[in-house]
Amino acid sequence: MSDVQAWIKETVTSNPVVLFMKGTAQFPQCGFSGRAIQLLKASGAENLVTINVLEDPVVRQGIKDYANWPTIPQLYINGEFIGGSDIMNEMFESGELQALIKG
Repeated sequence: MSDVQAWIKETVTSNPVVLFMKGTAQFPQCGFSGRAIQLLKASGAENLVTINVLEDPVVRQGIKDYANWPTIPQLYINGEFIGGSDIMNEMFESGELQALIKG
């Protein structure tokens, strides 16, 4: 396992809610990342850890490889890959996202 893969694994398993996104929670740099933040806030997410993949191309590619998922944002809850903003939106509408976040 490469250093970046080990770092990603450590990050997603040691924090309850992690979002790999473009930009920051305060300043998302793409619409999908912005929507993901809105959904997490509306779901009551606290202690949210966000990782700006635009700051490091190694992390940006590494997270795609880690989940075998080609797009960003990517949400992890309790170490488990949940999906991107479309999946998050579906889960929010059904109440599943809120239930997962509240644990």
